[in-house]
Amino acid sequence: MDIQELLNKMTIKEKIGQLVQVTPSFFSEVDGTGIITGLMGDYEIEGEDIYEVGSVLGSYDREEIISIQKAYLEKNRLGIPLIFMADVIHGIHTIFPIPLALASSWNRQVAEEMAELSAKECQISGVHLTFSPMVDMMRDPRWGRVMEGTGEDSYLNSEFSKAFVRGYQGEKGELSENFQRIAACVKHFVGYGAVEAGREYNHVSIDDLELYQHYLPSFKAAIDQDVKMVMTSFNPIKGIPSTGNEYVLKKLLRKQLEFEGTVIADWGAIAQLVTHGVAENKAQASSMALKAGCDIDMMTNSYYDYLESEISSGNVSMELLDSAVLRVLSLKKDLGLFLDPYRGALEINDEFIMGKEIQKRALEISEESIVLLKNTDNILPVTKSKKIALIGPKAVTQDVLGAWSGYGDPLQAVSLATGLSKEYEQIEVIPISSVNHISEEEKKQAVQAAKNNEVVILALGESSEESGEAASKGSIELHRSQIELLQTIEKENNQIVTVLFNGRPLDLREVEKYSKGMIEAWFLGTQAGHAITNILTGHKNPSGKLPMTFPYSTGQIPITYNHMNTGNPLIPERQNEKYISKYLDIPNDPLYPFGYGLSYTQFSLQSQLEIPERNDDIVATVKVNVTNTGEVSGAEVVQLYIRDLIGQVVRPVKELKGFEKVYLKPGEQKTIYFDISPEDLSYYNMELEWVLDDGWFDVFVGNSSQAPKIGGFKYEA
Repeated sequence: MDIQELLNKMTIKEKIGQLVQVTPSFFSEVDGTGIITGLMGDYEIEGEDIYEVGSVLGSYDREEIISIQKAYLEKNRLGIPLIFMADVIHGIHTIFPIPLALASSWNRQVAEEMAELSAKECQISGVHLTFSPMVDMMRDPRWGRVMEGTGEDSYLNSEFSKAFVRGYQGEKGELSENFQRIAACVKHFVGYGAVEAGREYNHVSIDDLELYQHYLPSFKAAIDQDVKMVMTSFNPIKGIPSTGNEYVLKKLLRKQLEFEGTVIADWGAIAQLVTHGVAENKAQASSMALKAGCDIDMMTNSYYDYLESEISSGNVSMELLDSAVLRVLSLKKDLGLFLDPYRGALEINDEFIMGKEIQKRALEISEESIVLLKNTDNILPVTKSKKIALIGPKAVTQDVLGAWSGYGDPLQAVSLATGLSKEYEQIEVIPISSVNHISEEEKKQAVQAAKNNEVVILALGESSEESGEAASKGSIELHRSQIELLQTIEKENNQIVTVLFNGRPLDLREVEKYSKGMIEAWFLGTQAGHAITNILTGHKNPSGKLPMTFPYSTGQIPITYNHMNTGNPLIPERQNEKYISKYLDIPNDPLYPFGYGLSYTQFSLQSQLEIPERNDDIVATVKVNVTNTGEVSGAEVVQLYIRDLIGQVVRPVKELKGFEKVYLKPGEQKTIYFDISPEDLSYYNMELEWVLDDGWFDVFVGNSSQAPKIGGFKYEA
C-alpha cells in the first residue's frame, strides 16, 4: 500500500477524520433517518460521515468490532480500515497482576510474557492496539494510578518498559505479519506521575534536569524498542499542558527521543486546553494541539468540527495535517490492516481465551509477583494440618482483579477463600462485608473464630475502586475499622498472617505491629486465590521485591531510596544533632525500602569488585557468588547500586544500575556478573548535557536498596 498515494486521494474532511477517535456507541447511534443522538450530538457529524473517522476505542467484543469494521469498509470511500484500540493494561479476559505487582517480580521475562499472552487474547478479540505500558515515574503513593506503573526508579521502569513493548509487539517489523502481536502505546508523556500532592489531574512542577534524568528514560526505552504510539499526559510542563505543548512533543519527544510514530491525546485532553485556560475555544485548542504534534484527538470534537476552518484561515498549514495523517496511515500499514482489516479475527478459534494454557501462566506470574514482608518465628508457611481461620473484607470477595481490568469477569476470579479451601481441610471462613465498616456481629464472629483456630489468615486491603485513575487518597492507611479488627483479634490469638490486597504502597505501621506474618498480594488478577494459597502453604516460595518504597507514614511522602544528597545529611554519628535533615516526630527511614522482600530460605551473597585493564566499554565488573544456604528452593534478586561521590550537580545517594533474579536449589551456588559501563556512570548536568566526570564511585550489592557497600573505584577518562 502506497500511503502517500492514498493521502493524495483524500479530501480535507477525510484527512481530518483519520485523526478522530470515538467509541463504538457512535456507530450504533446512526439510525435510519440520519439523526445523530447521544454522544455524537456534540459533533457536527451528519449521518454516515461517521464512516470517515480513523479509529475506535474501548471495545473488547470481537463480534462488535468485526461488525463495525465490516460496515465501515462498505461505507468508507477509500476503504481505509479502522484501528481498534483499548485499555489492556494487565490483561483483557485473563487478568494478570496489576503492573505494580508485575514489577514486584523484578523479572523482565514476566512482564514480556504477560504482554505477549495479553496480545494473543487481544487479537482473538479484535483489538489492534493497547494503551499500555504506562511508564510514568511514580513517587507518591497517594496518586491512584501508581497501580498502573512499575515504580519509583527510572532504571527499573526502563527495563520493564522494554519488556512490555517487546511482549506486545514482538520484534521490529513483526506486527504486519504476526497478528498474534498488537501495537503498544506508551504513556503518559510526560510527568503525569508527579501531580502535586498525589491528587489526580493536578498541576505538575518539574524542572528540566528532573525531566531528563528521571522521567524521560522509560519513554526512551520504549521508543528504542520501536513502540508504535505515545499518549500525551493531562498535566502542564512549563505551564502548558502536554497535548498542546511544542516543547514536550517536538523538542523532547520528536527531537530528544527521536520518536517517529503516532501521538494520541488522552481522553478529552485537547478540549481540556480550554479548561486549563491556554486556549480560548476548541478551535484554538485544535490548532494548538496539531501544531504541537498531537496526531489523534481522543473523544472530543475539536479536530472534527474546527480543524478545517483553522486550516482555511491559515492558522494551521496543510503540511501539518498531511504529516499527522501519514503517521496514522503508517500505523495502519504497520499493523497489516490494509492486507487484513480484521487481523485474522475472522478465522480465530477462541479456545485460547481463559484457556488452561494462559491460566497456568497467569498463576505462575501471580505467584512471582507476591512480596513477603514479615515472617516472625517462621509462622509461614502454614502447614496444611493446621486449623486456620480466614477472616476479613478480602476473604471471600472476587474483587481481586484490580483497576483497569479490561473485559475481565470478577465472577471467574479465584477468591482467597476458594484457594485456601482446596488446600486446608480445617478452615473456618468469616467474611466481612465491607472494607470501610465492620459490624459488631461480624467482629464477634471473627473473635470466636480466632479463638477456635491455631492460625488466623487476615485478608485486609482496598477495593479495586480505591486505586487507579481518579482514586487519589489523602491518607494511605487502611480504613480504621480494619485496624481495629486486627487489634481485637490479636488479643485472642497472636498467630496472625495478614494478606494485603491493594494497588499502592500503604502505611502499614499498625498492621506490622499486630501481625506475625505479612504478605503483599496486591491485586493479582484471575488466579489470585490460588497464587496466594500456594505461597501460604509453601508450595511456592515468595520471591517478590518492592518496586516502590513503603513509607513509615504519609508524612514522609514523597520518599524514595534514590533521594538527593543534602548538606546536612542524617548519618549515624549525628543522630542527636539539631540542625540535620530529619523529622522531630518520625524517622527518616521507610517501613520497607525499595527492593525489599523476604523468602522462606536464606541466601549468601559474596561480592567482588574487579577493575579491568583499560576498556572503553567496561569500567568495572562486579562478580557475585549467590548461594542458597537454606533448606528449600527459592529465588533471590541480586541488586547493584552505584553512588557518584562528586558531580557537576547534586547527585543521588545511590542509583540502581543492575539486577538479576537467580533461582537456586538448597545448597546450590551460581555466579553472576554485572559489567559497569561509562553509560552507567553518566548523567545530565545543568546544561542538559550527558556527561561523565572523572572521580570516585561507590558500589553496593545486596537484596534491597539498603545493600551494603562492597567497594569503590576511580574513573579516569
